[in-house]
Amino acid sequence: MCLAVPGLVLKIDGDYAEVDFGDVKRRVCVTLLPNLKVGEYVIVHTGYAIESMKPEEAKKTLALFEEMARLSEGTE
Repeated sequence: MCLAVPGLVLKIDGDYAEVDFGDVKRRVCVTLLPNLKVGEYVIVHTGYAIESMKPEEAKKTLALFEEMARLSEGTE
């Protein structure tokens, strides 16, 4: 199973970007998204940014992940 979490592009340096996934920052290849800009959200798979997202959709998705994590805390 693959879980796609939106990440915020902080910096772009050639074919790579620094992407913030909340508590984790990763170096991601962005060659598949040639028009990507700093401040945009991306979906990353195996180290490649494969799709950009509108900020509203990314924020909704991140809020849902936070709610799922909160709800699952009491299920162990």
